[in-house]
Amino acid sequence: MTVFSAVQYLLFIVIVTVCVRPLGGYMYRVFSRQRTALDRLCIPVESWIYRLAGVDASIEMDSGQYLNSFIVFSLVCTLLLYTILRLQRFLPWFFPEYHTTPLTPDLSFNTAISFSTTTTWQAYAGENTMSYFSQMVGLCTQNFLAGAAGLAVGVAFIRGLARESCATLGNFWVDLTRSLLWILLPGALLGSLFLVWQGVPMNFHRYVVASSLEGAQQVIPQGPVAALEIIKNLGTNGGGFFNANGAHPYENPTPLSNFLELLSIVLLPAALTNTFGRMVHHLRQGWLLYWVMLFLFTCGLVAMHLSEQHVNPLIHGVDSNPSPLQSGGNLEGKEVRFAIEGSVLGGVVTSNTATGSANGADDSFTSLGGLVLLVNLLLGEVIFGGLGTGLFSMIMTAAIAVFLAGLMIGRTPEFLGKKIGPSENKMIVIYALTGPVTILTLTAIAISTKAGLASLTTNGGPHGLTEIIFGFASCFANNGQAFAGLNGTTLFYNVLTTTAMMAGRFGLAIPALIFAGLFSEQKTAPPSRGTLPTHSFSFGVLLTAFLIIVTALSYLPVLTLGPVLERLLFAT
Repeated sequence: MTVFSAVQYLLFIVIVTVCVRPLGGYMYRVFSRQRTALDRLCIPVESWIYRLAGVDASIEMDSGQYLNSFIVFSLVCTLLLYTILRLQRFLPWFFPEYHTTPLTPDLSFNTAISFSTTTTWQAYAGENTMSYFSQMVGLCTQNFLAGAAGLAVGVAFIRGLARESCATLGNFWVDLTRSLLWILLPGALLGSLFLVWQGVPMNFHRYVVASSLEGAQQVIPQGPVAALEIIKNLGTNGGGFFNANGAHPYENPTPLSNFLELLSIVLLPAALTNTFGRMVHHLRQGWLLYWVMLFLFTCGLVAMHLSEQHVNPLIHGVDSNPSPLQSGGNLEGKEVRFAIEGSVLGGVVTSNTATGSANGADDSFTSLGGLVLLVNLLLGEVIFGGLGTGLFSMIMTAAIAVFLAGLMIGRTPEFLGKKIGPSENKMIVIYALTGPVTILTLTAIAISTKAGLASLTTNGGPHGLTEIIFGFASCFANNGQAFAGLNGTTLFYNVLTTTAMMAGRFGLAIPALIFAGLFSEQKTAPPSRGTLPTHSFSFGVLLTAFLIIVTALSYLPVLTLGPVLERLLFAT
């Protein structure tokens, strides 16, 4: 590892860590309705929205009502986006000579579900498919709304853990509105101005046709890229204006833009750990979760860098060592302006969150590098994760660890002074099984049917298996990135990936919010000599070990047949 690589990684980690406390405190004040610097601008708009929508901000919801509002809102957003996509040829800024990919009913439905669940799985090339109207009014708007809805659910989950003898979790419409006005809109405005300064286009011009030095015609797409680019990262959505996503020079023109776009993905999910600590009145609980996330993040970063710093072992006689004349390593599928470290940081950040804004070709990483990406997805959004959803993923996992620790000492498990009884355990089990059952079942269907195998356009064998399970794991994690060797633009994969997206969004949110509702009804008991301290170093070790062991038990066979076997075949 070069000094420059180490400095970039360390700087990224330091900036995220420094921002956790102020950003976490700001979000705490926003959702607890304390005074903030933006109140003078946002409160009048908030009041106008409530009057227009007929929302009574003083009425709170129980877990069932909150879930119903969340699901109905997501359904309405999906239908509106589906309508826009189906009618885009009749709407403004549609260029039939360039937008040549037909938006079939199944592709439109897959895309609508994708953006309403923050997955932004794109089985199409954006510049050849989506009009400016679809990009701005459809996809960009949905990036704001879906990101805000996920944050609202995460905040409601925290409230449920923090409250006692209370049947409500807050008001979904209030949390949604405050997420938009106080957090996502200001952040997107500042971020988009920075991207425009770095060279990201923000226009509604027609595509430019230029002639190369050889006389060939080249079509250069234009569009309102900056507006979509920042919110796809800030709202942990992912998805690109262009097919190349974060590797396209119009989306990500410089190493500085790459670094700050990756920061925008992680900052809010990381800061929510501090918000959690403040809301439960125990900051050490929040910091413990953050340090566990950061430890796993760093392990993945180091492992992936070491794997990518070496070339394919089947290639002989090539010097892969970094030097003043070359960056060295496996540069296939990577942007040379980002080098190894920029692409590795991008891969680890995006695979650890629900933001598939990849800045390189995932399919071109080494087998072990691809394994790191896949394991990050299979961990279940616990390392930062999606906006709001990542935090409750980590806490639900921590609740499982508490339950197992309680079984080992023969004591009813407790978390934050509340019992984890039979009803809570049922929600935990449902939550824990949803991921493996969904991902492995869909993978089994794909590899055992002609329609599933037909989409492996370039690779079979272990790498083909990796491409398939990576696609379903990405969709379930509401991430959206994919190995390019899997053709997802088929009816078969449009249906199955849609199933994975909905399971990852609603199949996890439902038991998590019910769990929070059960917790909010309990009264907090004072700690006793037998209480397991869930803010200690030993519990952090237990939680980390539990995450690794459970993931291995669930997915080790398929990982062995996929990327691990591929690496072993290279060595023979």
